[in-house]
Amino acid sequence: MAMLRDVDYVLAKLRWMRENAVWPNGKRYLWTDAFGVVLLVSLYENLREDRFIGEAEWLVAEVDRVLGRPRGIRIGEEADRDGQYFHYLAMWLYALAVLARYVPSYRRKGVELVRQSHDAFLVPGRGVIWKMKEDLSGPYPGYGLGALDAFDGYVSYRMLDEAALAREIADMRELIDRQAPSLVITQDLGLGMMLWMSHFFPEEAWARLQRKRCLDILDRMWVADGYFCREPALPSVKFAFTNYGVSVGLQAANAMPERVERLNSFFESYRAGDEYDEAAITHVMACSSHFPGALI
Repeated sequence: MAMLRDVDYVLAKLRWMRENAVWPNGKRYLWTDAFGVVLLVSLYENLREDRFIGEAEWLVAEVDRVLGRPRGIRIGEEADRDGQYFHYLAMWLYALAVLARYVPSYRRKGVELVRQSHDAFLVPGRGVIWKMKEDLSGPYPGYGLGALDAFDGYVSYRMLDEAALAREIADMRELIDRQAPSLVITQDLGLGMMLWMSHFFPEEAWARLQRKRCLDILDRMWVADGYFCREPALPSVKFAFTNYGVSVGLQAANAMPERVERLNSFFESYRAGDEYDEAAITHVMACSSHFPGALI
């Protein structure tokens, strides 16, 4: 399957988002902004218009201004988006690595962020804490270890700077080797992101195992209407932005092309009737599904 390259769709969606103050001129949210930086660089790679690199650099500066902390980056701008998620930081690191292809200073910026946050999140030999207090002084109350976080860190660190981050990469690889054999993901977005991560190092044992396991589970989660359900036992529960994440993973894995096309079509007209209909995460992830670009 050829990766989708619906650039016209993305350009129209970006115009609509800006006109309606959805993104990038809306509230900051680290996950959405990470995918957005990659999207802007992808447009530059496709169209060779310098303005897209300029917009990506502006976005990084805005994230620093609004969400940046002395150590790490806050989850989001809204009051209920406090604390720090490791997997959001890892996605942001990947975005910085992509931008660094054209502006090398962002590689150093990413390495510095790893050095600020890695040891705070890591529980050696056990795992990576899923959510930390905003100052990274300790785990956020009520949260434990993340299932995919070691994989997130491993991939992003390697994409960023294998030499400078050799120790941190080794920490994550040790956790992956412990966790991968028994890890069974059943959530739609988690499955999509694991497929995406596995495509960077497809011959490593964990990647081969997880690719097959994730595709098998996703096959059971497909609903004929045109979407992947949230969990195997929740056939009627569906979210647009998580399906778009599945789409990215499937395109990275070169799998189920007809289902990628169908879910894009389904969610173009689907409305949940909740806040996600207008949320930036839905529309930026839609762009990533229609044009993964530098994600793959």
